[in-house]
Amino acid sequence: MTTILDTTPDDDELGLPAARRRSAALERQIHERPGRFRALTGDRPTGRLHLGHYFGTLHNRVRLQNLGVDMMVLIADYQVLTDRDVADRLAEHVEDLTLDYLAVGIDPDRATVFTHSAVPALNQLLLPFLSLVSVSELGRNPTVKDEIAHSRQSAVSGLMFTYPVHQAADILFCKAGLVPVGQDQLPHLEVARTVARRFNSRYGPVFPEPEALLSAAPLLLGTDGGKMSKSRGNAITLAATADETARMIRGAKTDADRDITYDPAARPEVSSLVLLAALCLNRDPHEVAGEIGGRGAAGLKGLVTDAVNDRFAPIRARRAELAQDRAHIRRVLRDGNEWANAIADDTLKEVREAMKAFY
Repeated sequence: MTTILDTTPDDDELGLPAARRRSAALERQIHERPGRFRALTGDRPTGRLHLGHYFGTLHNRVRLQNLGVDMMVLIADYQVLTDRDVADRLAEHVEDLTLDYLAVGIDPDRATVFTHSAVPALNQLLLPFLSLVSVSELGRNPTVKDEIAHSRQSAVSGLMFTYPVHQAADILFCKAGLVPVGQDQLPHLEVARTVARRFNSRYGPVFPEPEALLSAAPLLLGTDGGKMSKSRGNAITLAATADETARMIRGAKTDADRDITYDPAARPEVSSLVLLAALCLNRDPHEVAGEIGGRGAAGLKGLVTDAVNDRFAPIRARRAELAQDRAHIRRVLRDGNEWANAIADDTLKEVREAMKAFY
């Protein structure tokens, strides 16, 4: 599916303001003709998804799916190896990720859920794509530099270094015109756009240049006040029970001021909890903070606990039901992998023909 976007001449300028303008224009076009778009999104299977994932990306994926966008949802199992020596419990994590997707409303009849390792033609695209990007360009990628700085490995692997080009293959194999991202992921998407542009210039038109659909995702902190992360044990997972949720929130970091206000700059930990309650209640965080007033951290945490448990009770019930039928999870993956392979095979054929490497 090749999507032709309505763009202006300055759309190729790099920068957040330009990306925001393009994203706003894309949203209007999606609402007018959602069926013309294909989007690629996904996650690495390194553990169960949490509330930050839900409000950051999952909720938006379901929204786009329900609008009628063709959603390709990648479980990036190969990319688990970018920052660790061993992919522990990989099969379990892949199934858990699929469970989370289905529980929040990803519909396998309207979205394709697939895994990296099951689509050989996708990964084969990495080879010609690497020839289009210089080593210095990869080294300058800010996301790669950050990942390398926080890597668990004693030495950086080649896979880590080529991570952005592998992501370009993820996006371009299915000719996705949309990639829902946060602004911190724009450098990765720019690599995909560069690869598409250079391939088309060198070999002929095959790939559309994918566009960023910027997320207005709110920033939720972990219960320790740091970045919410699966690996840091500071996140409430979608699979958590009501009691586990209450225990995590009771232990969340706040401050000594009893008057609850929403001020993310001055009071980040308190404001993150207020925001979480507001998101669950579909209310303005300032109103939620005002309602709590002088009831202090205990009042805040009680409200957040009730709001989270009420909002996610149906999702947790659905997840528990789906978990009883692991064969269904495997069918979803098998069907998704089959469709992704058909797309990837067609794209690789086009690439080989364009490169005159079809013998």
